[in-house]
Amino acid sequence: MCTGSPSSNGSQSEEATATAEQQPQPEQEATEQPLRTPTHAIVGAAKAEEILAEYGSNLKLLECNSQVSELLTIIRDKNTTRSDFKFYADRLIRLVIEESLNQLPYTDCDVETPTGAIYEGLKYRSGNCGVSIIRSGEAMEQGLRDCCRSIRIGKILVESDANTHEARVVYARFPDDIGSRQVLLMYPIMSTGNTVLQAVNVLREHGVPEKCIILSNLFCTPVAARTVVNAFPQLKILTSELHPVAPNHFGQKYFGTD
Repeated sequence: MCTGSPSSNGSQSEEATATAEQQPQPEQEATEQPLRTPTHAIVGAAKAEEILAEYGSNLKLLECNSQVSELLTIIRDKNTTRSDFKFYADRLIRLVIEESLNQLPYTDCDVETPTGAIYEGLKYRSGNCGVSIIRSGEAMEQGLRDCCRSIRIGKILVESDANTHEARVVYARFPDDIGSRQVLLMYPIMSTGNTVLQAVNVLREHGVPEKCIILSNLFCTPVAARTVVNAFPQLKILTSELHPVAPNHFGQKYFGTD
């Protein structure tokens, strides 16, 4: 006696097969490859304690996330068009500027709302101003103005001697009362740190305390970070990335002179 299917034409088997094909199939997790962890994420997360130990608490990295990593990737990609480069660079600049503003001192402030209630809030403790290091630092000026509508911005021009390669300040222009302000020093690329050293020295000569300077930076090498931190331990540095290779083409690509 046959103990199999009562139908000899196999119709029930075909129906069973068709029904099985219509059932939702489980996700095949083994075939999906996880996203690669970018270098920025490794530096920003896994080595946070090492950064604190080596550079101190005044060196801060922009919060590591996929959006920031994508912006860094686009800016470093040699195939990125200039229009895309400027667009995504401006996005990264805005993030760095806003986080730099978080490093400024605040004080308590009570305001009255339209309903007559009192709101307990915050306000800047003292006046602020920006200072850009010409020329690449000027790329960050609009981002600062977008966040602080009427902020004053000074300029510093630092050049390297053709023979000795020593950095020297050839031009500086600041608000008259800069010594009483918090200063956001804007310079996107730090390869050696020598240009920033000269700029900070000029600010100190104009009465700005070292602790009142915040360096807003996009790309910084470990060598530059150590140089600046060792020279000015009270200076605050906010950067989006610590990486041994800095994209030194930034200024040329941003302003279209490459």
